[in-house]
Amino acid sequence: MARFELKLPKMGESVAEATITSWLKEVGDTVELDEAVVEIATDKVDSEVPSEVEGTLIEILFQKDDVVAVGDVIAVIETEGEDAGEVKTEATKEVSEEKTTEVAAVEQTIEKAVEIKNTPISKNSESGKFYSPLVRNIAQKENVSMEELESISGSGKDGRVTKEDILSFLENRSNSPKTTSKILQPAKNVEKTVAKVAPVSVNGEDEVIEMSRMGKLIAKHMVDSVQTSAHVQSFIEIDVTNIVKWRSKVKDAFFKREGEKLTFTPILMHAVASTIKKYPLINIALNGDTIIKKKNINLGMAAALPDGNLIVPVIKNADQLNLVGMTKSVNDLAVRARNNQLKPDEIQGGTYTVTNVGSFGSVMGTPIINQPQVAILALGAIRKVPAVIETPEGDFIGIRQKMFVSHSYDHRVVNGALGGMFIKTLKETLEAWDVNQDF
Repeated sequence: MARFELKLPKMGESVAEATITSWLKEVGDTVELDEAVVEIATDKVDSEVPSEVEGTLIEILFQKDDVVAVGDVIAVIETEGEDAGEVKTEATKEVSEEKTTEVAAVEQTIEKAVEIKNTPISKNSESGKFYSPLVRNIAQKENVSMEELESISGSGKDGRVTKEDILSFLENRSNSPKTTSKILQPAKNVEKTVAKVAPVSVNGEDEVIEMSRMGKLIAKHMVDSVQTSAHVQSFIEIDVTNIVKWRSKVKDAFFKREGEKLTFTPILMHAVASTIKKYPLINIALNGDTIIKKKNINLGMAAALPDGNLIVPVIKNADQLNLVGMTKSVNDLAVRARNNQLKPDEIQGGTYTVTNVGSFGSVMGTPIINQPQVAILALGAIRKVPAVIETPEGDFIGIRQKMFVSHSYDHRVVNGALGGMFIKTLKETLEAWDVNQDF
């Protein structure tokens, strides 16, 4: 019999650790090839870890809620075959030697950091906060004191400080080294003041529901975005009668030829991508006082999850897709988002986000920008409304299919002219839709 070590796989460039949320198999259970063994959660997405072999689960090395680094062995599966065992033994020795070398290198780095910084960062602070080895290592290298580490608001499980949290702190500290500590302390006082001024009373009939891990992350990201960007909104009404007629005419033929349902979302997303190409300064990010103009147009598509939370899968290089390609991408990501099957890389790298508030019947909305982007578009519900129709023979009242789009943008870098012209051009593109065109 051979022993196979199941390791936590790499889940994207910025993901260094994950939290065990649930074991789908117990010790002694039979495991099939590619069968999910454990559910994990990262700061980016929830996912499952499948088995690379067939066999029996004989050992579980981490328990629920444990934080595991990428590459760590999380379980051992016993498989049949002596040859496989010999190969595995040799591979294990090589990995062990590599790990020993890496551990030695880390230990040397920590020793150097200790020489520079007299007070080392302990695993647990006096307040009881837990800091992962990765976070402590970064803190040591960057000479972050325990007092500064304590002031960082963690976005991880139970308020733990993640790699992204400490890197964000370091970036802000480098931009304003003299004022960072002064700014952070009042922030803690503000939180305490708010808690005292607006306490929440709970009686025996009330139900107390703890927020989910993803709910906490979304809440933090939304508050951070509002505090970071100067949100401004522009609204415009678009006549999509021609698009409604065209879709009704071709949707059956589209499904027969492509095997995909043609909804309004990919049609609108395709138009948004082409409009961004005309206004590249919408496709930017702000880093301190520097504007980063993104080369690729990666459209984020906000999707609702069964538990009520939202996730934003990203369509990479959206401007290079035709309508068929956009439809397939939208449908695929939407289905896998609802089934919790997205990969971490598929929700990263977005440069502009679109959210369809109309799917819930909302006429318009004021969406919050998905940082570090600078704009987000909300698509309202399509409605039949009476409208003035201008013709050479005169004006008359007719029934038209119309929708509102709401454009939220960061007024620090996007002025009203650019934000308004963007949706005006989108309106012109959609209203000029040819009802006789092919797909």
